[in-house]
Amino acid sequence: MSASPEFSLPLEGKLAIVTGASRGIGEGIAFELARRGASVALAYTSPGSEPQVRALAERIRALPHAAPTFTVQADLSTTEGPHHLIMNLQAQFRAAAHTGDGVVHPQRPFVIDILVNNAGCERVVPLGEIDVADYNEVYDVNVRGVILLTQAALPYLAAQHARVINIGSVGARAGFRDLSLYCSSKAALEGLTRCWAAELGKNGTTVNCVSPGPVQSEMLDKIPRAIVEMQQAQTPMQNRLGTIDEVARVVAGLAGRDGDWVSGQVISASGGWAMY
Repeated sequence: MSASPEFSLPLEGKLAIVTGASRGIGEGIAFELARRGASVALAYTSPGSEPQVRALAERIRALPHAAPTFTVQADLSTTEGPHHLIMNLQAQFRAAAHTGDGVVHPQRPFVIDILVNNAGCERVVPLGEIDVADYNEVYDVNVRGVILLTQAALPYLAAQHARVINIGSVGARAGFRDLSLYCSSKAALEGLTRCWAAELGKNGTTVNCVSPGPVQSEMLDKIPRAIVEMQQAQTPMQNRLGTIDEVARVVAGLAGRDGDWVSGQVISASGGWAMY
């Protein structure tokens, strides 16, 4: 007996935005949401990332259900970038509906069901050497960009049961030397998550934060090796690094019906690693 579509494609008919989708955890999340049936907007910052994004879009379209994709380049470190992302996506969406090319149903309104705030950056710099440029580089993307993008998406969030998922870090609570900008910016995401959950919950919208432990990725390669090795040694689950797929499945679970009654929470996707 074949599986019910409710379970085989639990996110079918949903539109998701994933920022930082060109690589690493963002790429993994975007693919997993698409694998579960969502139409996914792949948002990326640099024009240099376009080949990776195009390749991801092709992987998604090669799925058996040929999940629709959109690609949007926007610099979330600028005050204009978040608004540009939403307006560009809306234009692409409406054009696809107008032409009836099968990407979206002509009668489907532009509604954002899932917003994954994944894009982020880090600076490894000790307290005594932090300057304003360092602060701006990290906070403009990791905090201000998340606020402005969520704000820009707000008028288009689904009237019921929308999902906002912020990607944090176990560093928000542990704290690592020379990473105070990054860790504090991720701690800010936890505070935003709790406040937005209180503000947006009346119609069933949930807001959560997924905080990965160390996951093999390009970003991890920039973290001091001693910190990574310490975390790996202290991880109860097999003393290993996590995988992108493991984090992506946590996010995708929250994005679907399994996340209906979970909001305002910080979920540690870390194999049990904790240093609180």
